[in-house]
Amino acid sequence: MASGEIPSADEYVSYQQWGVDFFAEAVSEQRILGAVNNIAGQPIDFGPMGVGPGKIAKVRAYGEIGAATATRLDSAEIAYRVELPVTLTFELDLQVETHVFHAELLVPLTLTARAVEGVRIFIEIDPPRTADVEVKVTAEGLRASIMQRVANVEGELRRFVAKYVARETGKPHIAAARVIDVSAAIDKAWSSIGPRPSRERVTDDLNEALESEIRQNEDTFLEM
Repeated sequence: MASGEIPSADEYVSYQQWGVDFFAEAVSEQRILGAVNNIAGQPIDFGPMGVGPGKIAKVRAYGEIGAATATRLDSAEIAYRVELPVTLTFELDLQVETHVFHAELLVPLTLTARAVEGVRIFIEIDPPRTADVEVKVTAEGLRASIMQRVANVEGELRRFVAKYVARETGKPHIAAARVIDVSAAIDKAWSSIGPRPSRERVTDDLNEALESEIRQNEDTFLEM
């Protein structure tokens, strides 16, 4: 049915079915990505921070979060698996020398649409666990490769990124993007509808219709 057309009776659905269809449309893949990508492109810049005995060694991590991808999950609820790519450079400054590691990470999130009273939708985010984060690390130089195994750089990166993403998704501007106020949107849509025809316009239409009717049946009036 095209917009503005009156639906036929066979297009009517139950309120329950309408609600299911509405949720599927309101929480589409594109809208989910639009909300999640609020953190896409966000820079990561951590440290330098002293670690180890005497805090002599310094650790620094920097990079950015890339654009997300989403896949609808096969479940009774409307839920998506979202994957955030992260590029990161990890520096370990041992004073004598600095070891540099480059990492490509994939951070999974599960987003589920929840119905909330007041005609609202809340996008619940299940933050990643450390073990869920995929990491691929390359090291600069042979000595850095040895340090990679000793210092468990991959494990440290998993913990750091999982914690960072969980913190970012809880920030106020992200939290605001996770709430869809359907009632407010409906009010706005109704207020945008143009004014109804004025009283003069309605009268003009009535006069025109009445004149047409009289002309079509003028013989009836002449016979009175």
